[in-house]
Parts: sequence; C-alpha cells; structure tokens
Amino acid sequence: MLKWFSFSGISKEVKRIRWPKKEELGGNSMEVLIFCAFFGVFFVACEFFVSFFLKLIGIGA
Repeated sequence: MLKWFSFSGISKEVKRIRWPKKEELGGNSMEVLIFCAFFGVFFVACEFFVSFFLKLIGIGA
C-alpha cells in the first residue's frame, strides 16, 4: 500500500494545504465575476454583430 494513501498520510497532506485569506478569496472572486461579465458581454456583442451581418446580406430572418 502506498504510504500517502493512509489516514496518517492524508492528514499530513491536509495540514499542508494553504487556505486563502478572506481578502485573497474576495479578490479572486471579484476577478472571476469580472471575467464572466466581460465574456458574457463579448459573446452577446458577437451574436449581435453576426445576426446584423446575416440580416444585411439577406440570410437572417
């Protein structure tokens, strides 16, 4: 059996984990929200321009 695949090995690994501080967690969460909002707007704009172009050339409904 592997040494790390035991209760003592697992507890050692859990103690090694560096949990993020509140400020760090808040900053990372804001980065994710800004990233999602940016790409949400980006994809909506892309869809708008593609549909506009298709309507312009007579393909869209």
